[in-house]
Amino acid sequence: MNGLGRIVIYHTSDIHARLGFGDRLASLVEPGALLVDSGDALAGSSVFYVRDERVATDLARARYSALAVGNREFHYLHRLFLARARKLPAPLVCSNVIDVWRREPVFARELVVRAENTDVRIVALLVPQYRTGSGWEKIFGWRFLAPDVALAEMFDGAQLMPTIVLSHLGLDADRDVAQRWPQLAAILGGHTHETLPQPEMVNNIPIAHPGAYAAHVGRLELIVENGGTRLAAYELMPLL
Repeated sequence: MNGLGRIVIYHTSDIHARLGFGDRLASLVEPGALLVDSGDALAGSSVFYVRDERVATDLARARYSALAVGNREFHYLHRLFLARARKLPAPLVCSNVIDVWRREPVFARELVVRAENTDVRIVALLVPQYRTGSGWEKIFGWRFLAPDVALAEMFDGAQLMPTIVLSHLGLDADRDVAQRWPQLAAILGGHTHETLPQPEMVNNIPIAHPGAYAAHVGRLELIVENGGTRLAAYELMPLL
């Protein structure tokens, strides 16, 4: 990461199947910028499956680069989780859930995407549904890792590119993650529906929460320099 680069990321979270935002969001995101979501875009849940997720049309119009697995994207039954993922127009990402039965992949544990002239690594964290080693693993085949365990795996080696966390943990947990993982470029969060006009800076890491129901989108601009990143600008923009 020598030299100077720029990363622009637009960020939503907790849309909860609200409709009508796709065209406006597509008009806001400039060429070269990324658009991501931190989970709970859908109407379904971890136990309830909706066959027609109408919000997928808006997600497609907006042209997302990545969608974090939230409570609404996750499903305990693999076949329903996979069917849900196949209907979405962008890849699902979740770094702290392991399929111990090694079935057909539903999500990526990380993604590398291009923002203008810079590679960006995207990881995502879902609030654990039960403890690692729980008896539920034998019933459903999903193992939930604590966020720190998952991030330790993600950073097992040289840090070669900026890493963005899409967090569906909630704001308090995001603050804790930022304190322990100074190598992160930014945490883009959701789950607890906070709307932050400006990012909180914790350990020099911006934590951005744009609120719920597609009311706003956050625009985060980072400068890449001297082997790290710094916050250049942030704007919370109205959608619906």
